[in-house]
Amino acid sequence: MNSGLLVSALAFWLVAWANNEWLVRRKFANRTAARAARLAVPLIFGITILVLWEGLVRGLNVPSVLLPPPSMIWARLINSLPTLWADFRQTFLKAVITGYALGCGLGFLVAIAIDRSPFLQKGLLPLGNFVSALPVIGVAPIMVMWFGFDWQSKVAVVVIMTFFPMLVNTVSGLAATSSMERDLMRTYAASWFQTLIKLRLPAAWPFIFNALKINSTLALIGAIVAEFFGTPIVGMGFRISTEVGRMNVDMVWAEIAVAALAGSVFYGAVALVERAVTFWHPSVRSARTA
Repeated sequence: MNSGLLVSALAFWLVAWANNEWLVRRKFANRTAARAARLAVPLIFGITILVLWEGLVRGLNVPSVLLPPPSMIWARLINSLPTLWADFRQTFLKAVITGYALGCGLGFLVAIAIDRSPFLQKGLLPLGNFVSALPVIGVAPIMVMWFGFDWQSKVAVVVIMTFFPMLVNTVSGLAATSSMERDLMRTYAASWFQTLIKLRLPAAWPFIFNALKINSTLALIGAIVAEFFGTPIVGMGFRISTEVGRMNVDMVWAEIAVAALAGSVFYGAVALVERAVTFWHPSVRSARTA
């Protein structure tokens, strides 16, 4: 055991914790400084976790097969960029993006159809709730048998996972307008399509973007898990399952890091689009004035 590394890691953690407490409690008069402080707090917190992780693993001599230090994971990530890029392209660019677009798009269109048909609302929504509860580990092998081992079967899994959250949220959003607002549109002699475009769809945007943000993580999880059940010799899920069997845990963590980064960027991009589209919503206005 290396007590010096342990003490250094704990000391860094205490200093970073005190610094974050100071940043959180201080009131900045300058808006730019306040925004920089808000960005610095999670950044310092993340660096602290990495330093503490490194110090504890090396200080306690934890075997790398159980938990490799961040420096080891970083070295493996840098030295395996071609492999990681191929896996990222297979899993994220092909399966996740395609399945996400198809699943969310189909869920939105079916929700519009359900809104027009009480029969579909009473018949399809309960079925949708049932299918959305199906575990991905039960659906993935079936999709592999139907669509083959390549990325098309992963797209099918992602479509199933993203379709029903979008469907349920969009239906709920379209029903969010009050009867007084709908009566006002009728007094203007607005058609169903005009009411949808000018009133009900804008009111449903927060619900729709909520589904889009949820699906941005569900799609990545579904594609990676689906690759455990059959895939060509490329893909994040394939690499994770293969390298675990070889005891190359640093490569597993490198894939996890790439997946976490891709999922975070994807979620952040959807959140930025949401802020631009729903600028009128109270939650967005309050965040901008804070």
